[in-house]
Amino acid sequence: MKKKNTGTHLSSAGRMSKDHFGAVNTPVYRASTILFPDLDTLANQSQPYYYGRRGTPSSRSLEEAINGLEGSARTVLVPSGLAAIATAILSLVQAGDHILMVDSTYEPTRLFCDQTLARFGVTTEYYPPLADIAPLMKPNTRLVFCESPGSLTFEIQDIAAIAKIAHAKGASVLMDNTWATPIYFQPLAHGVDLSIQAATKYVGGHADLNMGYVSANETHAERLLQTHGNMGLCSSGDDCFLALRGLRTLPVRLAQHQKTAMTLINWLKAQPAVARVLYPALESDPGYKLWKRDFSGATGLFSFVLKPASDKAVAAFVDGLHHFGIGYSWGGFESLIVPTHINRTAAAFAAEGPVLRIHAGLEDVEDLIADLDAGLKRLKETK
Repeated sequence: MKKKNTGTHLSSAGRMSKDHFGAVNTPVYRASTILFPDLDTLANQSQPYYYGRRGTPSSRSLEEAINGLEGSARTVLVPSGLAAIATAILSLVQAGDHILMVDSTYEPTRLFCDQTLARFGVTTEYYPPLADIAPLMKPNTRLVFCESPGSLTFEIQDIAAIAKIAHAKGASVLMDNTWATPIYFQPLAHGVDLSIQAATKYVGGHADLNMGYVSANETHAERLLQTHGNMGLCSSGDDCFLALRGLRTLPVRLAQHQKTAMTLINWLKAQPAVARVLYPALESDPGYKLWKRDFSGATGLFSFVLKPASDKAVAAFVDGLHHFGIGYSWGGFESLIVPTHINRTAAAFAAEGPVLRIHAGLEDVEDLIADLDAGLKRLKETK
């Protein structure tokens, strides 16, 4: 049978209508205790579900849809993106291990490494996102963690090359793929062993869900499932329902986010107060060739660098915006803007002035441009 296209897959994957009286969507299952018909079934756990934490029809529907999208052997669901990152790492490391973590990583990932992993004797070394990792590999390097592009500065990593080096040394490769989602980049097909997604963002899509997932290839599935189960992690039936609903419309939403982002970016590039835009889908971006080679699209998150401006001027610009909320996260229908706080330890990030990150939502782009235009006028007028 011919492989389904992504949109077709997401319209049908995980649907269990025959099991639920013809309902198109799997209903929400809120379950902890699952009853067994007899002791033999209990002893052999010979029924599909045996305890709510270890799975329900709600979680199974979502996991099956994700496995088809990621090309993964198994997927585990957790309560947040950070929990997905932590679970993936903990499924592999032990005391005395060394890990390579990309320096452009999501800040909570850095805190998990520096504050939690360090307590258990795991050493984290940060590497510049464009560095050759071969000289950094050690006999005890257990994993290499990638985030491509980085969610503040948007460097694209050569994932296939990193995976080749890591695997030759017996190390695993993990990737936070939240920016592109598996719609626009397929981590496992590029040599990644554990693909990580903060489903809070584009998968949920409506700023009302906290969830993460980790998808494993065949060689990493068993260890991941064991760690996930031993840590008592799970996601509620309500959250699984919301995530699966978000998957159904993900390709359509991402296309619109990208379209709006490109329109905003092209407008910002022409503004005298803007030094440059950080977005790998721009031909002028240093990562464009890699992005063009490996990715099938771009999404709505990007940063731009202002020319030198005071904190007061930046506040005047941002605080007066009407259509851009000031808030963390991204991937929802609403546009957001935040100043970035770039924390690097392996290599400094040079910027001409303040760096602001935008998530382009689903509002009319003309209204967003008018809002930014008024904001840049306030920036210019404020010393």
